[in-house]
Amino acid sequence: MENDTRKYPKGRNVIQQLYYALRYGSYKTRISFFVMGFGQIAEGQLGKGLLYLFAQLAATLFTVFLGGKYIAHLFSGDLGTQLAGERWNEELQMFEKIKGDNSFLILLYGVASILLVLLFVLLWAMNVKGNYANDCRLAEGHRLSTFREDAHSLLNERFYVPLLSLPFVGLLIFTVMPLVFMVLIAFTNYDYAHTPPGKLFDWVGLKNFTAMFSLSGGSSFVWVFLRVLLWTFIWAFFATFTNYFLGLIVALLIHKKGIRFKALWRTLFVLAIAVPQFVTLLLMQKILDTDGILNAILGTRILWLTDQRYFSLLPRVMIILVNIWIGVPYTLLMCSGILMNIPADYYEAAKIDGAGASRIFFDITLPYMMHITAPYLITQFVGNINNFNVIWLLTGGGPVNNVHYGGGTQAQSTDLLVTWLYRLTTDQNPKYNVASVIGIVIFVISAVLSLVTYNRTAAAKNEGEFQ
Repeated sequence: MENDTRKYPKGRNVIQQLYYALRYGSYKTRISFFVMGFGQIAEGQLGKGLLYLFAQLAATLFTVFLGGKYIAHLFSGDLGTQLAGERWNEELQMFEKIKGDNSFLILLYGVASILLVLLFVLLWAMNVKGNYANDCRLAEGHRLSTFREDAHSLLNERFYVPLLSLPFVGLLIFTVMPLVFMVLIAFTNYDYAHTPPGKLFDWVGLKNFTAMFSLSGGSSFVWVFLRVLLWTFIWAFFATFTNYFLGLIVALLIHKKGIRFKALWRTLFVLAIAVPQFVTLLLMQKILDTDGILNAILGTRILWLTDQRYFSLLPRVMIILVNIWIGVPYTLLMCSGILMNIPADYYEAAKIDGAGASRIFFDITLPYMMHITAPYLITQFVGNINNFNVIWLLTGGGPVNNVHYGGGTQAQSTDLLVTWLYRLTTDQNPKYNVASVIGIVIFVISAVLSLVTYNRTAAAKNEGEFQ
């Protein structure tokens, strides 16, 4: 028995397991590399084997009759060749409609087909590993499980598998597939002049990235992109840290000993949160309008949201101030809860050592708060990079400034990368390919900032420091 066990080594990863199955597996396991489920059927596991065999048959039919042609289009260098239209038929003496190709659907179905093929490869690997596991069990003198026992295990000990399968499929359909599709659009010439079904678009390689970031040839996109990127970071910084520190200060004031009606003050801020954010933003937009309530009270005609002077400084400042109004209550409630849980022993020891209020704040309160809320700050910063609502509902990305944001880029003074991306796809002359490039940039920036900054925080390095 010991010799048989050594005959079937167990790999540490999938590649090694497949290699061992091919080299050391029985002939049934080796045939299962080509005919899925053969080993299970040969060993009496009829139900499981037939399921694998049916999956292979379905995948083969799908690839041959449907998915294969879309995958071939993706790798053949074209996304369709036949335009829709009409063709004169001499025999019938009439025009015939030609359906034509649709580049958008070819790309979409191609991505979906590749994902299905990858899922089939995963299922194929499970089939091979299952057959090799049967060889190992038989070599060790164990009997093989029946289909009923496998089903019972799947609904009990391994119930997490069917439970997580639906969310996993949803993740593939609604997150992974759109993300891959958007990335691929960046390598095409998909714009207003190449919009299906009347027109076709095709692969252009890195041309869109070159046009976006090239400093040569008088390209205006790169300068507009840098201006929008700079304002995006400035906005994200102030929108994150003004809310955080002002919310922390208000929480400290309410938490301070001697302050009466603490519950009342917190309730008032909760009421501000109860109003939907978009309602507050639309109301503030009306208040700050040139003909709005604020100018009527002051008796002025100040362009709070449309002033173009100094790179639209006034509208940008007003956006940050309005964001403080709607964002501080959330930070206040979070900080209040954390302040209540700071151990009183820290403060008592500090007071015994003669530390003052400022020393206690910078040596105890702030480090404790930063330790707990570092992931929140990272999330908020990345969220503000993609904060569409505040910008769009207040200024719509404006005001228009053709001096610094012209050249057909369609960007405006207070646009973030995300609102610029939206404008590029909804304008009368949409540039989907350029918008896709910006989407990739946003994803890279968000991912890098999240991963790098979180791994460098004390919350990640010293998880148990304040426990």
